[in-house]
Amino acid sequence: MLSGAFATIGRYWKPLIGVALTLFGAVALVMVVALVVAASAVASQWDELTSDSPGSPDAAELVPLGVAFGVLMVIGMIVYLLASAMMQAAVPVVLQEAVLGRPIRFGEVWKRAWSRVWSIIGAVFLTGLIMIVPMALFLLAFVGLMAYTVSLGDEDGLMPMALVGSLLGLVLAPVAMWLWVRFSLAPTVVVFENQRPVAALRRSAQLVRGTWWRVFGVTLLGFGLAAVIGFMIQMPFQMIGMVPGLFDPADMGSEPSDGALIAMLGSVALLSFISQMISQLITMILPPLVIGLLYVDLRMRTENLGPVLAGAAGATLPEQYGPPPPAHV
Repeated sequence: MLSGAFATIGRYWKPLIGVALTLFGAVALVMVVALVVAASAVASQWDELTSDSPGSPDAAELVPLGVAFGVLMVIGMIVYLLASAMMQAAVPVVLQEAVLGRPIRFGEVWKRAWSRVWSIIGAVFLTGLIMIVPMALFLLAFVGLMAYTVSLGDEDGLMPMALVGSLLGLVLAPVAMWLWVRFSLAPTVVVFENQRPVAALRRSAQLVRGTWWRVFGVTLLGFGLAAVIGFMIQMPFQMIGMVPGLFDPADMGSEPSDGALIAMLGSVALLSFISQMISQLITMILPPLVIGLLYVDLRMRTENLGPVLAGAAGATLPEQYGPPPPAHV
C-alpha cells in the first residue's frame, strides 16, 4: 500500500501538487484578506484597546475585536473545510486514472473533484460525528477537573463530573474508533462509485467487514507516516526560525530597531508558513492515497475487480466503477 501510494505520488505529482497548492494557496490568501479586514475593523480603536490607563478598555470596546476575530475564525474553518474536501475528492480522482495507467491533467482533476465535493463534505461530516461524542466527554472531564482545581476543591459536583466524563469517554472511544474505521472508505466510495454520503457509509462498512484490523493497521500507518514526514519537513524551518533568538542584542553592539524586529518576525512567520504548506501537501495527499488503494485492494479481493479494471483500461473510463459483471460475461 505504501509503495503504491509513493509510486502514485511520483508519477502523478503534477496534478496532485498542483491541486493542493491551488487550494491551500487560496486558503492562505483568504485568511490574509480576512485578517486585513479584521485589523482594519479595529484599527480606529487600537489605541484605546491597548491603553494602560485605568478603566480602559471596557467591555463595550472589546466587542468589535471579539466579533472581528470570531468572523475570521469562522471564515477560516469554512475555507479550510472546503479545501480539505476538494483534496479528498481530488486524490481518488487521480487514483482512478493511476490504477488504469492513464495520465490526467489538472483541469480534469479539478472538474471531477468539484462535482463530488459536496458529497465528500457530507461523508466526512457524518464520519466526524462519530468522534464528537467521546471528544465532548473528555472535554467535559477536562473542564470539570480544571474548575475543581481552580476552586481548590470547594465545588463538590465538579470531581464526579470529571470522573463520569472520563469513564464514559474511555468506554465510548473504542466504539467510535471501530465505527470510524468501518466508514473510513466512504470518501473514496463517493468518488469511485458516485455514491451519496449515506450510501457511501453503508458501502464502506460492507467492504471493511471481516478485514477491520487490516484496514485499521494500514490506515494508522498511512496517517502516522504522513505525520512523521510532515514533522521532518517542518523541523529545519523551525530551527532556522530559532536562530535569531540565540543572539543577545547586547552582544550585537546595539538594540535592534523596530524595523529590524518586524523584518525578523516577518521572516520567521514566512518560514513557518512555507514549512506548514509543504507539510500540508504530504498530510493531505498520502493518507487519502493509502485509503484509496485499500479500497481498490478490497474490491479486487472480494469482488473480482481486476477484470473490470482491465476492461476499463482498454476503453473510455466509465462514470463509476460499479459492481463487477457476472461470472459468465
